[in-house]
Amino acid sequence: MPADLTWLLRWCEDEPMSSTGAGDLTPEAWLAAFAERLGLPAPDPADVEVLLALAGTAAHASARTAAPIACYLVGRAGIDLDTAATLAAAIGDARR
Repeated sequence: MPADLTWLLRWCEDEPMSSTGAGDLTPEAWLAAFAERLGLPAPDPADVEVLLALAGTAAHASARTAAPIACYLVGRAGIDLDTAATLAAAIGDARR
């Protein structure tokens, strides 16, 4: 595991599950602001749903920490979200 991602794993293990978070921003507003800082368009609601499903697949098939890293890998691979979701689901299917 690269050292630059260890903070993310620690945060995922320590952060309580919450739909609203501790800040004043909605998830959509936070993502839009983050995307803007990255020079990217904000994700549309359909992409968010696919990413959340992908994260859920990763987390339920292994551990909660797999969810953000799986989404990171999709971005690094540069593949479309539907293909990524299919590939992720196939890992669970192959283990059954």
